[in-house]
Amino acid sequence: MNKNIDDIEFVIFDTETTGLDPSSGDRIVELAALRFQGEKRISEFQTLVNSGQPVSAAAFAVNRISAEMLQNAPCPAIVMPKFLDFIQGSCLSSYNAGFDLDFLNNELKILKIPALKDIFVVDILKMARRILPGLERYALWFVADKLGIRIQQEHRAFSDVELTLGVFHKLRAILKTKGIVDFNKFIGLFSIDPFLLQNILAQKLARIQEALDLGVKLKIEYISASSAQVTEREVIPKEIKEENGRMYLVGYCCLRKEERSFRVDSILHIEIINGKQNNKITL
Repeated sequence: MNKNIDDIEFVIFDTETTGLDPSSGDRIVELAALRFQGEKRISEFQTLVNSGQPVSAAAFAVNRISAEMLQNAPCPAIVMPKFLDFIQGSCLSSYNAGFDLDFLNNELKILKIPALKDIFVVDILKMARRILPGLERYALWFVADKLGIRIQQEHRAFSDVELTLGVFHKLRAILKTKGIVDFNKFIGLFSIDPFLLQNILAQKLARIQEALDLGVKLKIEYISASSAQVTEREVIPKEIKEENGRMYLVGYCCLRKEERSFRVDSILHIEIINGKQNNKITL
């Protein structure tokens, strides 16, 4: 059964850190999150974290978190289990999620706690790039400003969570106007889990290959990478090709009346048109 995005509980989280590279010893010094469903806020999480690692001069220049502020803060062994409880059962999200996730998993590794698994992780930066193609830059404050959010980015964890939430709601509203309300489609576009994305891609490729083998048309719902426009197309498939690390469906587009290439990861829905019977799959 397909779920609407508004039926899903999300957690937006953000970290402030001692530097930029957890593999070089940098650690989390502040962690904040907000859990919500649709427009409803459910709960908040925010704390400084005393990892025993000094904040670098470059990081302090951004987040202004001093050694004195961290002196009486809880240690990661106290903070991380509480955070794992907070995010349980949610779709985890962040702006530039790979950065925050690397730091989070590093803290878990230090504590000998398994890395996050069995949880959806969405990158709101990836959302911005897909839904607002062609912006001059994609810094959080810049995207927020372009979306009409007039809040100063403070580079503290909870304030950045608040700003990211505003961006998420604006981007989510744009998705609604495009008819993208299904959570499975949403995850296929904006997840950063390589195993999940590879599985979704494999299912799409299998369905395209089935149409090629049967010699029949495909009906696809497609989001353009260049304009973010969503269209429905009937395509007579010709081949599957790989180019620059991406998979493409090549075929005759009945809408444009010419041969076109479609990025497989931009296909939202595939339907095989097979004579009297249609076989449908939504990915």
